[in-house]
Amino acid sequence: MTSEDERADATAARPAAPLADAVTEALGAAGGLAAGVYLRSTTARLLRLAVLSGLPGPLFRPWWRMHVDRRFPVADAYRLGVRVALPNTTETMRRYPQFAAGLPFPFGSLYVPVTAGQATYGVLTVLHPALPDAGEAPAGHDRVVRIARELGSALAGLESGGPAVVWDGEPLCVRPPVARAFEGRVGRFAWDPATGALTADDRCRLLLGCSGAGPPGTGGDLADAVAADDGHRVLAALREAAAGRPAALPLPVRTREGQLRLMEFWTSYAAPAPGTYRVSGTVRDPGPGALGDAAADLLPDGVFCLDRLGTVVYANPRAARLLGRPRPLLVGRSLWECVPWLDHPACEDQLRAALLSPGPVHFHVRRPPAEERTRPDDALLAFSVHAGPELLTCVVRPADQPVRGPVDVRPEDTADPPPSAAPGPSGGPPADPLSPAADEAAPVGPRTAAHVYRPIVLAIALTEAVTARQVSAVVMQELLPAFGGDRLAIYLLQDRHLYLAWESGFPKGFLTPFEGVGLDARIPGVETLTTGRPLFFDSMDELAARYPGLALDAEVGSRAFLPLIASGRPVGSCILGFDRPRGFSGEERTVLTALAGLIAHAMEKAQRYDTEAALARGLQQALLPRRLSAHPAVETAGRYLPGTQGMEVGGDWYDVVSAGDGLALVIGDVQGHGVQAAATMGQLRSAVKAFALGDRPPEEVMSGTNRLLIDLDPGQFASCCYLRLDPATGVARAARAGHPLPLLRHPDGRTEVCDLPGGVVLGVDDTARYPVGELRLEPGAILALYTDGLVERPGVDIDEGVTALRRALARVGAEAARAAGPSLTSVADRLTATARHTADRPDDIALLLALRRPGRDGGAGGG
Repeated sequence: MTSEDERADATAARPAAPLADAVTEALGAAGGLAAGVYLRSTTARLLRLAVLSGLPGPLFRPWWRMHVDRRFPVADAYRLGVRVALPNTTETMRRYPQFAAGLPFPFGSLYVPVTAGQATYGVLTVLHPALPDAGEAPAGHDRVVRIARELGSALAGLESGGPAVVWDGEPLCVRPPVARAFEGRVGRFAWDPATGALTADDRCRLLLGCSGAGPPGTGGDLADAVAADDGHRVLAALREAAAGRPAALPLPVRTREGQLRLMEFWTSYAAPAPGTYRVSGTVRDPGPGALGDAAADLLPDGVFCLDRLGTVVYANPRAARLLGRPRPLLVGRSLWECVPWLDHPACEDQLRAALLSPGPVHFHVRRPPAEERTRPDDALLAFSVHAGPELLTCVVRPADQPVRGPVDVRPEDTADPPPSAAPGPSGGPPADPLSPAADEAAPVGPRTAAHVYRPIVLAIALTEAVTARQVSAVVMQELLPAFGGDRLAIYLLQDRHLYLAWESGFPKGFLTPFEGVGLDARIPGVETLTTGRPLFFDSMDELAARYPGLALDAEVGSRAFLPLIASGRPVGSCILGFDRPRGFSGEERTVLTALAGLIAHAMEKAQRYDTEAALARGLQQALLPRRLSAHPAVETAGRYLPGTQGMEVGGDWYDVVSAGDGLALVIGDVQGHGVQAAATMGQLRSAVKAFALGDRPPEEVMSGTNRLLIDLDPGQFASCCYLRLDPATGVARAARAGHPLPLLRHPDGRTEVCDLPGGVVLGVDDTARYPVGELRLEPGAILALYTDGLVERPGVDIDEGVTALRRALARVGAEAARAAGPSLTSVADRLTATARHTADRPDDIALLLALRRPGRDGGAGGG
């Protein structure tokens, strides 16, 4: 192990103890089914599952990594700093359909951010039995919140004395607290690596076959107390735990008399010497007792038991025969280690259902072809899984008849690869990745339920993506983590050339030479689109051999090139990169090809949205005033910012119009977005301007515009505020149609929300009346008219947004008054600065400011 690995392990060891304590305490407090803690990692905006209790780690693999921008409860709790409570499946599906698609079981969940001061370290999460009432809080809710707060304080203490608290490894699996103790069958020991001394209680000595006060007394004695073949494994486990790397699963060993024992090792995190930690552990007899063993051994059905870490703790002879493994190779080992053909996404999903559901779960599994040939009479097995607080009892028997369908799982089924599958390494037909020969030629990484539910999750996420950039972000957040990728590039087709739309993970500048490449180029990103066939390369050597002279971004890794084709129309190509060689199973190739089709359809839709958005923005800019009417005694400034989410453009406008010897200030917001909203806005702006040029009273301007919008019948309504200002006196008469109240900053610094009467929005009631209110602008006063996009935020009351804008106007106005030099345009820029630099604006924004000049004649308006 390198020194860098040792430093990484030491960094992870520091928070492990408080994390494990918090998880087990929260699980007990809430009466939960499972609990865990996500921590921030060294990868920006990526959370990693650090500790898990109540579920076997492999079953939760699809959720080990979580991007903070995903629409998942863990991500929202971390990003927004709020508690997320999902009492049951209905509420989970309503608020987080992607999460519900992956775990469609009847349970509730609670997510509490782990914070200290201004720092957010992660999220404490508890999965608990479903609650009938959507407003009901889970048991121990307040205690879980307190546990999260105390964990945050503990992590802050660790961070104050060392490097930042992060987690970059696999989760530490912690055994949940047991409801009852197995008296006489669990012994405990502790080892100090600094002195080599080991202490053990009487039960530990009894279970290991040691008498009286004899050994074990040192680590070596503990190793000598077990079978000779297991001694070196005990010493290795002690050393790993002392280095801060305790094993996640129990270690199965045999006593010298041949009896099975399970040994667990924990790091105590009180370092007697730099880089070492004290070790504590247990020795456990895994059986349910001699009487229970004898009874279960006689059953005609196979029976085996798993603990909540996925370790087989009992198997009767019939179960051993049906699973095809001798009992000594089953008990004490992970189920997926000793029966690898159960390491299948659908099997994992059934076991998750058993762990998270109140009732038993039943399903069928077909043996691998090799085992079917040796046992044709029980080729199809029926499983029933019954979950208890500490154990899962599994009953297995030969199925009476073959059952095909969702519950019939074929772990090593060899479906024909799709026509678009890439040829095998030799250039011949694709190798069956699930055959024994293929296993030797192309090792496949861990197979998880990600491949089963990922199309559903990705499809749901893509429905919420509107622009091409949003589609690309969804692919990066959903597709890459599911398959362990670290590089992504998406190219879109335009005029028979491919242009880069998104890249992530590639070396800076590497993709530049491929920008605008033509469809006649012989490179994989082009050929996958022109042929419609996905290309898979298990190694960079294979890619280089297929395309000699092609520039490579890495010497080691693997690549997948997917065509993006929607309804037969080429859209572009997608490149997935992996940092190590890997094989692509037939299942993975099929799923990736299907996902590429989903991405292509979403990208094609996004391109249409982008085109319409560009048209709407162009129309909007053409309809907004290029310059504002000027008056010597009044300075004005306006700003418009289009929304950035999909078609969020087109409805807001402002204008300044000469009205007799005064000025008309107007601002409005048409409901809806897109080209239609922009067109309606243009019509309303023209109507208001015509009324203003005729110097009509404010109430007539509003009433006339209201009737015009109803006659046009565009199926839209609009809010508006019209204010007629007399520059000589500063008196303003105003009428409102459902629009936010203006703000007024007085020369002495007081800033208030103007109390003006108002009527209903335009376009609803042709008999509506619009009362007029008055206000006065003293010389040096600033009036602010704005649309709701400037003050509305998701989850925040609009009054809070208005208050924030009022305070900002007071502060910025005071600074401008002291500077004497800056114009009103700089005030407008500063009031919209935050919104201008926000990547995702859900609505467009309009702002119009008016300053009554103090003691001046002349000057220009507009900005």
